[in-house]
Amino acid sequence: MIQEWLASCELNNKITTFPESEILGTGGALKNAEKLLEERTFLVHNSDILSDIDLDKLIKHHLQSKSMVTLAVHNYPKFNSLVVDGKGFLKGFISSERLSGNDRKMAYTGIAVYDPEFLNSLPEGVSSVVDAWLDAISAGHKIKTFDVSGCSWNDIGTPSAYASAVFDKLRSEGEVVHVHTSINNCSEIDLKGYVVIGKGSFLEKGVSLKNCILMPDSTVGAIHELPLQHFENCIIGPDYKIDLNAADILELSEEGRQLIGTGGSDRRYYRVNDGNRSAVLMQCKKDDPDFVRHLEYSEFLKSCAVPVPELIRIVSGSTQAIFEDAGDISLYSYLQCPRQKNDLENVYRQIMKELTLLHAKATERVSECPILEERIFDYDHFRWETEYFMERFVEGVRRIGGADTPALKKEFHNLAMKADSYPKTIIHRDFQSQNIMMISGGGLRVLDYQGARIGPPAYDVASLLWDPYYRLEDSMREQVLDYYVEGMMHAADGTFNQNAFRESLITCRLQRHMQALGAYGFLATAKGKKYFMKYVPEGLRLLKAEISLTKDEYPELYNLTTQLEYEQEQIK
Repeated sequence: MIQEWLASCELNNKITTFPESEILGTGGALKNAEKLLEERTFLVHNSDILSDIDLDKLIKHHLQSKSMVTLAVHNYPKFNSLVVDGKGFLKGFISSERLSGNDRKMAYTGIAVYDPEFLNSLPEGVSSVVDAWLDAISAGHKIKTFDVSGCSWNDIGTPSAYASAVFDKLRSEGEVVHVHTSINNCSEIDLKGYVVIGKGSFLEKGVSLKNCILMPDSTVGAIHELPLQHFENCIIGPDYKIDLNAADILELSEEGRQLIGTGGSDRRYYRVNDGNRSAVLMQCKKDDPDFVRHLEYSEFLKSCAVPVPELIRIVSGSTQAIFEDAGDISLYSYLQCPRQKNDLENVYRQIMKELTLLHAKATERVSECPILEERIFDYDHFRWETEYFMERFVEGVRRIGGADTPALKKEFHNLAMKADSYPKTIIHRDFQSQNIMMISGGGLRVLDYQGARIGPPAYDVASLLWDPYYRLEDSMREQVLDYYVEGMMHAADGTFNQNAFRESLITCRLQRHMQALGAYGFLATAKGKKYFMKYVPEGLRLLKAEISLTKDEYPELYNLTTQLEYEQEQIK
């Protein structure tokens, strides 16, 4: 298989293979390639290592140190077996060396740089490179190390390690689900946990996947003994299935809890067992002002039948609480797998039905929650959003200085005055696809509602139907929008002003798109969550579409948006 792959690789004329009639070991493999390696310094990179280690820096460090060998090492407690002295030289291994002075325990990454003379330390035939290191040290040579702690690193030499690396990659990209573009229909497929579906795979209706990787051209369902079944913690190929241990493939805390969630929040969420059911432990910082608000909102919204996770209990003496487990699949992740138009419309209709509970029924009872009733999304907050957009995106990402002119400030003032003038209800304030969880059996749960305020309901509708995370077709958007209006006309007992709502949509869309772009800039630059930048092109497209409709009213903002090109290459 490797030879076949090399034959089709565009670099095949630069690749030399060294077959082994018998397995020669880590040292024998280098000796076997001596004719290729003997003329100059060379780098060895184990083929089952996936990392972002800077190889140029490693090589430069080696050349400057004038050592015969330089090992890339890191602090990785699970594999720490090397003893490195205070000057960065290898002393030996934990089993044979005691730590003293400035010695440290480190792990070898599987990546090293060698001078050709090292080959003289290797015998013909089978040998270990580790033995050769020790022999070299005994002979008076220095073996240098280069500390790469903090780099991304995975050993993918086993199925479990491979799956763990794949799921780590998903997390690093802010994803839970990855589906190849060749997959055109996931209707009646249930997804849970992490799921990767490779090119050309086929899934029968009714299949359920949780923490699964489908390799290219896999078929799930009829090929197995029990068609239409649940698959969990496994890798599936065209003609095989490898079962895995959840503890080996999921990111766990020191207490053995699974870390969940990929959003922009500083709060930490862990999956825990609460009696006989799965639950989620929310950990907030001690000074988190949203902790109490989250708890009170949870109780109030639940009493209004708004589908938020049930608050099970508060952990005494802490800023921790245990909630109902809403699963791993958000609307955003659900939409990564293509759905039939009817299924998509039904999902959005259901969400809009639940949104009317927040905007109408919960608003009627808001006096029961004073902490929410007093929080108004007013002029000052709308102006904060546009300043946030200017600081975090225009200046912070696009590096455009001096754009916040008096004329533009006046337009932002007018925009905020208009947004603040419309009728208000309780609004979520971040009602987008990543904050709506899809529950098995067709239910929903709304998350991240601790920022709710009293504001124009069009802001929530704009957040969902004009969402940079997922582009709805215009016709679908209009149908769902009409459904929401009909629902509000009924639920609000005649107090809902349809004309004012529709008029407010364009204003709220402008506000929301600028807030979202500011948030992406902040999360990427201040919080290091660079994967949020991949949503910038769609966010900019939406902002430009809205401002093109209102350029006569906001000409300065229109002129600014023409300077906000953002190429995909810049995301990297």
